[in-house]
Amino acid sequence: MTGLWGVRPRWRTDVLGDFFCPGCGGDRNYRRQHGRRWLRLLGTPVLPLGPVLGSVQCTTCHGRYGVESLEQPTCVRLGAMLRDAQYTVALALLAAGGTAHRAAREAACAAVREAGFEDCGEAQVLAALAALSGLGGELHDAHEVVAPPGRRLGEAGGLAVELHAVLEPLAPHLAHQGRERLLLQGAAIALADGRYLPQEREALAAVGRCLDLPQATVGALLEAATRASH
Repeated sequence: MTGLWGVRPRWRTDVLGDFFCPGCGGDRNYRRQHGRRWLRLLGTPVLPLGPVLGSVQCTTCHGRYGVESLEQPTCVRLGAMLRDAQYTVALALLAAGGTAHRAAREAACAAVREAGFEDCGEAQVLAALAALSGLGGELHDAHEVVAPPGRRLGEAGGLAVELHAVLEPLAPHLAHQGRERLLLQGAAIALADGRYLPQEREALAAVGRCLDLPQATVGALLEAATRASH
């Protein structure tokens, strides 16, 4: 653009919101905008030349990014997704191995508290497990949740659906080591009361698939966790 004339876009704001700004490296406010190129004379738009692609502008650094940048979760949202993932994996593994053993219950509750649910005790964990397993919140024998006839507890109710719903959207945003750590947290719960049960291995394999971990990697991690527990 010369001092007399040039071509520049003119933007209109469609939506305001929060996003993870690649330029700032953190959560910021954005303006989602569409625009049109204009021929300008002495800075004044005089002739429209055509539309430009929509974009997202950070209100802090004023950097402009493609609308696909909104697909990246904010730091706050990513933290919430990770907490939900740890919570769901703990419930799934406790369901797979059963709740009769105190060590397994304590390991699951510790994982839930580590995820950020600090006020969630054993009673709350068992109640959530019963609800997701389709047992209507009923706890059997005080410390043992029992699956409906003909189904393993890990397959009952909404637990399998919950694993997919929580883990699959998170997986693309976690580094490989982060996905492995989630699996190992589940393995620690399974091993708290002894060696893996077949249904615990199935549950851990399902966690690995939801996290997009290769089957060979899942197997190696589970064996490594076994050695570490002794």
